[in-house]
Amino acid sequence: MLPLRLESRAPALLPNRLVRRLAPARQQGVAMVVVLMLMLALMGIVAFSARNATFGEASSRNQLDGEIARQAAESAMRDAERDLLLSDGSVLQGTAKCKREGARPLESAIAGFSATCVGGQCDKSLNDYKTTSWVASSTNAEPWWPTAKGGLWGDPTTKPQTVNAASCATFTGGVPIGLYTGAPAVPGVAIQPEYLIEQFSRSGGRIIYYRITARGFGVSDRTQVVLQSYFQPFTIK
Repeated sequence: MLPLRLESRAPALLPNRLVRRLAPARQQGVAMVVVLMLMLALMGIVAFSARNATFGEASSRNQLDGEIARQAAESAMRDAERDLLLSDGSVLQGTAKCKREGARPLESAIAGFSATCVGGQCDKSLNDYKTTSWVASSTNAEPWWPTAKGGLWGDPTTKPQTVNAASCATFTGGVPIGLYTGAPAVPGVAIQPEYLIEQFSRSGGRIIYYRITARGFGVSDRTQVVLQSYFQPFTIK
């Protein structure tokens, strides 16, 4: 048998270029920074979208509340016209709480309007209207102005709450819808709509016409809409 020959050799050294290529690359942390920036951008987009959605919802809610108030004011305006056209004030109309008594029919009760708006019927001198001042609220304020500016809407708690209440003949200010006509209440509003009726005359009193101011409220009592119209139910011959 031939003798076994064992040799030991030192490992060959790899070229420097190859060593560097095989060595693991050092992490610089750039990927983490990029990921964080993307996350921040996504969070900003989500927050902006949520804010826009919340703002849009609030805007839609306010718009809806304003529409409810406008429709309530229109209902009160139509009710005021029915009130002016009542043919017999001594008859209680349906579910109405009060009667107009001698104030209807209107042709024979022109004098039933007053400067203090008793029963929601207002009669002010034309000279007073010429000198009204919105800035100085105490200077001949028009009846339909806000109460803070001297308007004559009155306190809702003083309006008649029961049929033929004593206050039917004495209350002043706005007339709640249906008080004299029996029109149904408007559902879903904070305060029932109301109206004021102002009387004007022309041609030496031969032409009488009326300005109706109706005020409606939304689901919130801070939402208000005021509408006006002019109504001429008859002409004095």
